[in-house]
Amino acid sequence: MSEQKVRYSNAELEEFRQLINEKIEKAKNDIKVLRSLLDNNDVSQTKIITFEDSASTYSKEANLQLIARLERFVRDLNNALIRIDNKTYGICRATGKLISKERLRAVPHATLSIEAKMNQDKRK
Repeated sequence: MSEQKVRYSNAELEEFRQLINEKIEKAKNDIKVLRSLLDNNDVSQTKIITFEDSASTYSKEANLQLIARLERFVRDLNNALIRIDNKTYGICRATGKLISKERLRAVPHATLSIEAKMNQDKRK
């Protein structure tokens, strides 16, 4: 009878740590680029409002939303690093079973297995 794994090995956790750190670095760079775009567009001149200004305002709002989303992503990834340090990374918070490596590679900050996530979505 095979024993079911209760957590990922230290080597596996280090593999995930590397993946997460790469994603954090990329997200932080994306945030920096978006912020520089916002700074470059902040020209405080008095002018007549045109359709172009409306498009610019929309673009600015979209960039602000994207920045906020990326900041939440970085926060979630940092929380995943804490779970790696605690050796609880990859354990589904609903079932207590291991989340598949495939899911963690796709969504490295996941705290629910696919099955638990689907059950949660059904209840909404």
